[in-house]
Formats: sequence, C-alpha cells, structure tokens
Amino acid sequence: MKMFLFALGLAIAVPGMAQAREVTFTTQLLKYRGDGAYVALYLTDAAGRYEKTLWVAGKKSKYYKHLSGWARGSGLDPAEYDGIAGASVTSGRTLKVTLDLDDALIDKGYVVRVDTAVEDKRDHRAEVAVPLTSDGSGKPVAGDGYVRSFRYDF
Repeated sequence: MKMFLFALGLAIAVPGMAQAREVTFTTQLLKYRGDGAYVALYLTDAAGRYEKTLWVAGKKSKYYKHLSGWARGSGLDPAEYDGIAGASVTSGRTLKVTLDLDDALIDKGYVVRVDTAVEDKRDHRAEVAVPLTSDGSGKPVAGDGYVRSFRYDF
C-alpha cells in the first residue's frame, strides 16, 4: 500500500510524466460478399514510419501478411500483436476498440492507419490514414475499400 501511495504521489507531483487518455476507435465495414475482414489499426509518425500496433482483428497470423502496410512496419513480430488481437470483422459489422493512449501521441504528428484484407478479395493498405489530433476526435472518415467509416473519440 505504501508503494502504491508513493507511486501515485510521483505521478501527481512530477510534471511532464506520461498521462494516458482513453481513446475509442470505431471501424464500420461496408456490406460485401465474402469472409470476415482482417483489420490492422496502427500508428505511424508524420513521415509514415511504423510506430505501434493498436489492434489486429483476425486470429490466424498466417494471413497477417495481407495487411501489408502494418505487416511491413511491424515485421510481423508476435510481440507487436500478442494480446491485442481478436476475431475478424464480418460484412456490415463494426469493430470498436477502446485503448489507453499516451497523451504524448496526440497532436504530435502521429497518424492512425487502417489496413484491411478479405480472403479471395483485394487487400487495402492504409485504407484509412488520419492524423491523431484533438480536432479529429469524433469526426468520421470513409475508407477506400471495406471501411464505410472510421473514427476515434477521446
């Protein structure tokens, strides 16, 4: 208990210490014919360099290579997606993921990207690419493949 209170005191007393913000990412898919979609949500820096995996929908890692932007950036390293992967998303359904993100990622040039892939259909690299900004929170954007709309909310 004393350690907890000490750590809490440090978190409150030390300015500039990392703060987390709860962010909900909502990805609604179009209606299409076919199997469930594999979806990768990830962050890149302003230059497009991979930074971090946020979520991967689709449980069979052998298909992750079809999420080409994310696959290239993450190197398909299991440490990048272990514990942050779930079932694929079927036609017309919505994927909603809520995460705690470091405040230092917001309004600093980072971009949220969404790659999608459906078996026997076209793969879409960076189908959605939106800056992670305070102004962008709550504003839906359309994808150019399977994503009807994508938005994030603080």
